[in-house]
Amino acid sequence: MSKGFTRDQLAARIARDIPDGWYVNLGIGLPTLIANHLPPDREIVLHSENGILGMGPKPGDNAADLDLINAGKQPITLLPGGAFFHHADSFAMIRGGHLDLVVLGAFEVSAGGDLANWTVDDNSMPPGVGGAMDLAVGAKHVWIMMEHVTKKGEPRLVESCRYPLTAARAVHRIYTDLAVLDVGADGFVVRDMAPGMSLGELEAKTGAPLRRAA
Repeated sequence: MSKGFTRDQLAARIARDIPDGWYVNLGIGLPTLIANHLPPDREIVLHSENGILGMGPKPGDNAADLDLINAGKQPITLLPGGAFFHHADSFAMIRGGHLDLVVLGAFEVSAGGDLANWTVDDNSMPPGVGGAMDLAVGAKHVWIMMEHVTKKGEPRLVESCRYPLTAARAVHRIYTDLAVLDVGADGFVVRDMAPGMSLGELEAKTGAPLRRAA
């Protein structure tokens, strides 16, 4: 993220937007940073697909317990009252609609809210959709945390996804290093932009029409 919000700034922004009392799953990759920025005055319960409720921030150096890991195999901490359970029960929570929010990474999001985040259709990379497809359709709200463009400068927000879909019409909001956008009935709605970013500059980096929030 060379311009706009840094990764930690973006994680802090998302953390501030999560309401008190929500049960939240943080996807593998960038979204895991959010755990380090949750407001101390809110009770936000973090869930992991491998069977955990009540995760805390990343452990400090030399403090990691390798028996405590999230679904991405990263060391975690457990808050008082946290719990472990079978992964089948964990997926029952997801598929039963008991999660208020999932924050996922993405390769692409379409103007209609389609999500592509599990493969770039490259045979040199092993496919692995994991729990993303369950999370994208099971959570009440789906937010995306990602860079606005690829390393080649190509838009990740597009009219229609080029890559295989994880879920159709699932995404509600997108947080990128350049902007915060909602998926509206008629496409992307810009809620906020990084300091110094103009709508014209944002449009030039987006592969679908934009409109400002009312």
